This record gives sequence, C-alpha cells and structure tokens, in this order.
Amino acid sequence: MSARFHDKIVLITGGSGAIARATAHAFADGHATVVLAGRDRTKLADACRQITVAGGKADWITADVTRPDDTARMVTETVARHGGLHIAFNCAGIFGTAAPVADLSPAAWSEVMDVNLTGVFLAMRQEIAHMKAHGGGTIINMASNIGAHGRRPGLSAYAASKAAVSVLTRTAAREYIADGIRINAVSPGASDTPMSYRAGETKADRDTRVAAVVPAGRVSDPAEVAAAVLWLASDDSSFVVGHDLVVDGGATA
Repeated sequence: MSARFHDKIVLITGGSGAIARATAHAFADGHATVVLAGRDRTKLADACRQITVAGGKADWITADVTRPDDTARMVTETVARHGGLHIAFNCAGIFGTAAPVADLSPAAWSEVMDVNLTGVFLAMRQEIAHMKAHGGGTIINMASNIGAHGRRPGLSAYAASKAAVSVLTRTAAREYIADGIRINAVSPGASDTPMSYRAGETKADRDTRVAAVVPAGRVSDPAEVAAAVLWLASDDSSFVVGHDLVVDGGATA
C-alpha cells in the first residue's frame, strides 16, 4: 500500500454511499485515517468495519449535512477524536423526486437543494474555518456531469444543485487559496451505484442505456471516481485550484 496520505485525517460526508465508501477505502489504503459522516449509523458502522478488517483506520459520526449544528459537530468531533482535519470530501447527495419543472413541488425542489448544495456550503464553512486556523488543507466537492449538460429530463433540481456546487467550488477556491486551502470538485457521470438506475431497470437495461450515450461504452467503477478524488487531494495536483474534474467516459466531451 502507498503511504502518500500517512498521518492525514480525511472527512467524507455521505459516508455510506458507494462512491464515498470506495474513496474511504482508497484513502485508508494510503494510510489516512478516514472519518465517515452520514445519517445511517448502521451503514456507517458497516463501512468502517470493512475498512478496519482490511487493515485501515476508520471512524464514523452521525450527521445531517442540512443542519448547521450537525456540520459544526461533525468537524469538531473529527478534530477532537483524531487531532486534526486535512482533507474533506463533501460527497453527500440525492437525486430527489424526478418530475418536469412545472410538476415539481417546492418541497421536492428544496429537499434536493438542502442536501446537494446547502449541505456542501454548511460543511465547507466548518471545514474551511478549521483549515484556515491550522495551516491549510484540501476540499473536494461532489458535483456531477448532469450539472454541466442538464440533459436528464425530470432532474432539474439535481442538475441545478450540482451546477451550483461547481460554481460555489470555483468561487471558494479563489477566496481561500491564499490561506493554503485548495478547493476543487469532481463530476462523475454514470457510475455503478444505486443512483445510476432508473425506475424498474435491470443491470442489463442500465448498461445498455449507458453504453448508447457514453463514448467509453460503460458505467464507471466507483473506484475510478475515488482515484480522481485522491488525485485532487494529493500533492500531485498542488497547482490545481477551483477545477471541476469530469469523470464520465467522454459523455460531456
């Protein structure tokens, strides 16, 4: 195992999701201590157990990123338990209700915005405050290629939220690079996660649909998205600031 993240403390929101878990394993393989945050304590505990069984270091904290008090506690507890916070991956997100704009309720719109956009904002506020006071750090936000192309009818709230995350990332990156905080985003396309399926689809249905629109001809493995996150978190990308790295097999090329 490479030790390129030795002694680093990594916080990942949405910690029970497939991409978050793949990223957590990759950071742990790099000798980081990983803290998974989310709402489902059973899934978080299971994710941590898998990492520790494999020889890594992992912890979990229950937190709802839509609640300011939870995001504050999430960072405070991470620092109190492990002595710092060097890298944050703000991965929590939902598709929400699929409906055309005129049929989408304000409540459904707000639910998606609260998790996907406000959740990133609230987490970043706390992460930046700690990193600014302790010599810097690295933040990666989860955007989406849907936020760049908007070609999924029925997902207007999701697309708008992810486009906003990308812009928020660029703005914050300029604001805090002088404080030693590098902020970037990653925008996956279809990845092999539950969110890649449409209602009633089988795996074969999903794979055929994706192959027809993705030049690479397949969905990504969550580990491929994790690799992009780790690169953005590493010193290998030390001059990359305010970038949204698209990982979608050429779908938006």
